[in-house]
Amino acid sequence: MFNPLSLISRSSHRRWFYALLSVVVAISVTVGSSYPSQAISIGDIFRGGIQVIQGIQIANMSDEKEVEFGGQINKQLRREVKISRNAELNKYIDQIGQRLAAQSDRPNIPYTFQVVTDDNINAFATVGGFVYINTGLIKAADNESQLASVMAHEIGHISGKHVLKGIRKASIEQGLASAAGMDRNTAVRLGVQVALRLPRSRNYEYEADKTGLMALKGAGYAQSGMIGFFQKLLGKGRSAPTFLSSHPATEDRIEAIRQTVDPAQASVGDGQDSAAYKAKIQQLL
Repeated sequence: MFNPLSLISRSSHRRWFYALLSVVVAISVTVGSSYPSQAISIGDIFRGGIQVIQGIQIANMSDEKEVEFGGQINKQLRREVKISRNAELNKYIDQIGQRLAAQSDRPNIPYTFQVVTDDNINAFATVGGFVYINTGLIKAADNESQLASVMAHEIGHISGKHVLKGIRKASIEQGLASAAGMDRNTAVRLGVQVALRLPRSRNYEYEADKTGLMALKGAGYAQSGMIGFFQKLLGKGRSAPTFLSSHPATEDRIEAIRQTVDPAQASVGDGQDSAAYKAKIQQLL
């Protein structure tokens, strides 16, 4: 391995050392003055300037960087869940997702919707527009508006950057944040944890319901789909689906949604034909 120190003469060694030390101190002061964001190595300095190649900035991440980060989390997630290879099913889910995403609070980022082959009733999102829907949830929905309501909810998590905030919180709680920032691989691992395993914030769930409901309406779907699906899941009693296992009480969420939706407009919109939906799903699954 090339060692830049071998090119420094002894006569200038001490002067070079103090110059480098000044740069390192300056970097430490700059990074330490705000929330821990980037891991900066001496190698980055040697390559000319401060280029973040191993670290990742969680706070104030640009849309471009968030999409890139989401792609890295997606790559890891695909090793832990089974992504369906059913092209027609994925196309159907993507069409619904893109219709909703266009009406979301963040329509300008690219969205990626993927089907997970899993009979558990579940859906989740990471960052940068990546949304995952279990086949078990697709089967459990009575109509397309119910399915779309869950997808809109997950898009709401992306709109609110809830997973990014969750990664930041988890990094602090697990002692992984430092003045030098957080290693990219660690950040990706936390992203997977937040998406699949860590409890979800009560406030984030209510916020995702609210913003998702607006996207659902904007996309032309009946808002009653969200209430109907939650009521359906509530009827499962003690064997509550995975989708609700760490969420706020379903009754409270239904009541909050009812207070938001105009009763006269709740059933106005697309996606309410249960027979057509079941026939389509049967063909795709």
